[in-house]
Amino acid sequence: MKFEKYHISEDIKHNLAQLGFKRPTDIQFKSIPSILKGEDVLAIAPTGTGKTAAFAIPLIDKIHQGKSSKRNTGIKGLVMVPTRELAMQIGEVFTSIAKHTKVKTFALIGGIEQDVQLKKLQEGIDILITTPGRMFDLIHQGYISLARIDTLVLDEADHMLDLGFIKDIQYVKKMLSRKHQTLFFSATINREIKKLAFSQVNSSAIRIQISPDDPVSANVSHAVMFVEMDDKRFFLESFIRENPVSKIIIFVRTRVRAERVAKAMERVLIQSITIHGEKDQSERSDAMRRFKEGECNILIATDVSARGIDIPDVNYVINYDLPEKAENYVHRVGRTGRGVHKGIALSFCSEDEKEILSEIQQFLNKEIEVLKIGKKDYARTMEIAKKKTDTDVHALIEDHEVWLKTKKKKRTKKVR
Repeated sequence: MKFEKYHISEDIKHNLAQLGFKRPTDIQFKSIPSILKGEDVLAIAPTGTGKTAAFAIPLIDKIHQGKSSKRNTGIKGLVMVPTRELAMQIGEVFTSIAKHTKVKTFALIGGIEQDVQLKKLQEGIDILITTPGRMFDLIHQGYISLARIDTLVLDEADHMLDLGFIKDIQYVKKMLSRKHQTLFFSATINREIKKLAFSQVNSSAIRIQISPDDPVSANVSHAVMFVEMDDKRFFLESFIRENPVSKIIIFVRTRVRAERVAKAMERVLIQSITIHGEKDQSERSDAMRRFKEGECNILIATDVSARGIDIPDVNYVINYDLPEKAENYVHRVGRTGRGVHKGIALSFCSEDEKEILSEIQQFLNKEIEVLKIGKKDYARTMEIAKKKTDTDVHALIEDHEVWLKTKKKKRTKKVR
């Protein structure tokens, strides 16, 4: 069934056609009818399978069909997400699907000045996409009212229902004074979180699970190679040089690691961008823009960004460090192979990380393919990398000596 045959607004159909959406994905096909009927939905599907559009299309259509004019009567739809990057990307999807309709959407995030955001809110919006922090700030200041909310969406529901956010969700649910629809969407969910999710929806909620046996998208080929911790930077350099025009996201465990890996690549003349929680929002937004637009093809990120990077042409994901939480593996590798595109994910696993690898494989219910490196190949990679490093160090020393000589000459001229 094509989108043009759905009972939705012609404007939305036109927008979907312009965006290249012809047929619904599995998650869209199974979710959209139930959401249009007003039913609660708990949906689990691999990353990159079109979950955002699965709730954006029916939510925008319902509000559009219910309005007689573009005049605003209060926020009707609330979409809550765990990260700023994800809020901005979902906001872009909503804006593109709602184009030319009566529906106004807005992504509200922290880390930037409030004034522009307040102006937009005061102009009137129908759908608010937001992270909890800034939204609660503006609720307490009296700038946001949830009194007219008809639909609440939790995207990345497993993270939103985790201990850090569950109290926020319960608080929001109490503030929704009228009968409302609740939608949970996620790529992964464990038993404990699933119980919490069921406690927040009607007993008749529709449960949708796509590819439950394998949470990793079929579009992603993923493998692991065993590399000692201190050798990872050499193998990363080798991989990047073998794929010079590819778009690559490299995931590390901490902010400090992100900067260290970036410095290591800089020493061998490989340009990269880092994105992590230590950076302010303008830096994070600029990093995403540069990566999207191809100014730099190497992005080094922590897990804070794993759920907020939706770029269709990422060729490779490298897990430089294995994630501490097994489910984050799925979110990381899901940054490639999005939509109809194919992608490859490769993990570097050190001796100390083998226990984490075992946990990830238990979570996936299967073993990850191992790319075996022969002793000769391992030694050759190390030899080439170390020669390159030695050459670069010598070059830096020579450059420094030339700079010192030039500085001395300038001083001599000044004395004369």
